[in-house]
Amino acid sequence: MILYPKASLSASLRGLDLWWEVVFPSLLPFFITAELLIGFGVVHGLGALSERFMRPLFNVPGSGGFIWVMGMASGYPSGAKWTADLRKKGQVTRVEAERLVAFTNASSPLFIFGAIAVGFFHDPSLGLLIALSHYGGNVLVGFIMKFYKRNEDSESREAHYSTLGEAFSKMHQSRIDDGRTIGKLMGDAVTRSVDTLLMVGGFIMLFSVLTELFKQTGIMTILSAFLSLSALPESFHTPLIAGMLELTTGIGAITQTGEPLIAQLVLVSFILGFHGFSIQAQIASILAETDIRFKPYAMARIAHGCLAAVLMIILYYFYSHSSWQTKSLAIWNPKENFTTPIMEFFHHYGPPITLLMIMFMILVKWQSHSGQIHHKNTPYQKS
Repeated sequence: MILYPKASLSASLRGLDLWWEVVFPSLLPFFITAELLIGFGVVHGLGALSERFMRPLFNVPGSGGFIWVMGMASGYPSGAKWTADLRKKGQVTRVEAERLVAFTNASSPLFIFGAIAVGFFHDPSLGLLIALSHYGGNVLVGFIMKFYKRNEDSESREAHYSTLGEAFSKMHQSRIDDGRTIGKLMGDAVTRSVDTLLMVGGFIMLFSVLTELFKQTGIMTILSAFLSLSALPESFHTPLIAGMLELTTGIGAITQTGEPLIAQLVLVSFILGFHGFSIQAQIASILAETDIRFKPYAMARIAHGCLAAVLMIILYYFYSHSSWQTKSLAIWNPKENFTTPIMEFFHHYGPPITLLMIMFMILVKWQSHSGQIHHKNTPYQKS
């Protein structure tokens, strides 16, 4: 960083722009909503109803259904965050949490359809192809993890299929057990969500700088020399290494190689499933607050990358032999993609939203801290 200050600063600002304009404002509503739903007991109630299909399919509690769906909708690392929350509350065992983390962290549809299909490939019809391979690989990983430590999970609970009335009863009981007022719950939801997203922003900037320094110092060239032993085209060496570090940078470089489309799509699918070390570091940081082991998640990422790549090859065969590639759906019109207004909104209003929410979090924390000091200094009066 001392030798290449300009390159380091530019890379850091690129990471900051990505977090400032898109990552923070797009993930914050999901994080706050999930925190509120967990606090109100909704997740516990939905989990009771979801048990009938989550347990047979993935050998996890029904509450994992909420995390699975929300994880796909909001993108990584939200699945890990909410799994860690359930583990802290004792609603899942350690082995169940490790199964959940393995398949509830996925790329968001906004990133796949907007950033990759339209932004990088300039072909909206590829969005569905990439999404099917990515989410399909995720489901297969979840099914495989069903057998992870099946005989060792002595804590595993027996499946209990609840009725709608029982689900409402569990939701009500969970809310009573939580005990926080609505004001306290909302304050905690904002502060915890912003805290997590600040951590995510730090990792994005860190790995953005690290990737740039690898290029500047020639380390990227040395690493790509090892890939020359494989059958991978030389033009893919540097983009693959960059994608292993930070997936957005790597995917952007892959689409500029000029290699056949199928080769680009397969490699992009692998990198999306692998997540990149930047996202893996974010998830490792979240899991470090619990007893959930990181190794099962890391192994699942290799499996997800490989499965998604294989699915892409199969799906591309049907894609290339159909009218799918020439007849995009109306919402995927190349001139006006459905993600375009969303991305424009984040570009114009993302930074103010980010700044306001950080200021609001500081205010909430300051009031909470002042209240604790006042409570400690107030003498106890016997009534």
